[in-house]
Amino acid sequence: MRTTLTIDKDVAAELERLRRARKISFKDLVNDALRRGLREMASTPKKRKPFRTRAFRMGKPLVNIDNTAEALAYLDSEAFK
Repeated sequence: MRTTLTIDKDVAAELERLRRARKISFKDLVNDALRRGLREMASTPKKRKPFRTRAFRMGKPLVNIDNTAEALAYLDSEAFK
């Protein structure tokens, strides 16, 4: 089948780089890339393991962090330094 494609410059550059490296025709490279892409797009996405952050006890807070003024005063004090 013959068709006309408009290929973005970055994609065309990558195709040309791969064509030279593999020493194959542009047609074969584009067909291979399309086959691989279509196979990947048709397959179901792989399920990823959810990211979990472990919790740990930090101890009793030095100041009430809900009170911004108190927290800033503590950070400015000599006790913090």
